[in-house]
Amino acid sequence: MATLMAVLARPFRRGPAGLGLRLRREATNGPWGRGRTWSEVLRKNLERGLVLSTGSFLAYEAHKLIFGFAEVHASFKVEEVIEQADYLYGSGETEKLYQLLVQHKNSDDAELLWRLARASRDLAQLSSTSAEEKKQLTYDSFEYAKKALEKNESNSAAHKWYGICLSDVGDYEGIKTKIGNAIVIKEHFQRAIELNPKDATTIHLIGIWCYSFAEMPWYQRKIAATLFATPPTSTFQEALRYFHMAEEADPNFYSKNLLFLGKTYLKLNNKKMALLWLSKAKEYPAQTEEDKQVQKEALELLNSI
Repeated sequence: MATLMAVLARPFRRGPAGLGLRLRREATNGPWGRGRTWSEVLRKNLERGLVLSTGSFLAYEAHKLIFGFAEVHASFKVEEVIEQADYLYGSGETEKLYQLLVQHKNSDDAELLWRLARASRDLAQLSSTSAEEKKQLTYDSFEYAKKALEKNESNSAAHKWYGICLSDVGDYEGIKTKIGNAIVIKEHFQRAIELNPKDATTIHLIGIWCYSFAEMPWYQRKIAATLFATPPTSTFQEALRYFHMAEEADPNFYSKNLLFLGKTYLKLNNKKMALLWLSKAKEYPAQTEEDKQVQKEALELLNSI
């Protein structure tokens, strides 16, 4: 290895620039360089230049090979971490997932960063997380999502989690900030869908956005009117369209989408369809705390109809 490093170092100490300096020095040692003719001096040094240039080229290729290998190795490492992260996420190992990814918080890889944003948010949602920790994790998750987006603007998941995390931050900064961020949030969700039209989760989130603005109370509408020349609005029909689009993209993918289909039909006074979707939400296999909450709310709404 020491020999190889010495070979790599040579081009930086000796090369065409050094050759030119030596040529000039030899030319000054006598009229034609220690009694040799100028043509001989030139020929000899050109030969040396060719040898050195060949050596420089080989060293450069070795340099590329080594650093190229390092880049490939780094790429394999990132892929390995992502594979481990996805396994832990699928297994519901929230704390282990966070501990794995937070080691890479200074990474420049958008795929790692948006996963860290998601893991931070999921950890914040655990009932065992204190209020102070939840707030810190919420702000951290937004910074990770923001960095992911800065590293790769064409990453669909980075846009999605930026929108989600920005919305979460609004919970700590008041209703005015939350409403003020609303258009930005929707724009990022829409951009995420442009990049990945089959992402049912993001389509669902736009449905939630529409639902929220459709049922916005009057005092929040007044706040929105002070923030925007044309305040954002939506309807339950628009929300319903997105919830159905999400279901078409990935049937039965999310208990909450089933719940909101039922709730939206209730808002539109279509009890028959509301019963259908709320029943599906109630019967959805509960794998997470959120699924259990969905089942509870669906049952309450079914009992109220």
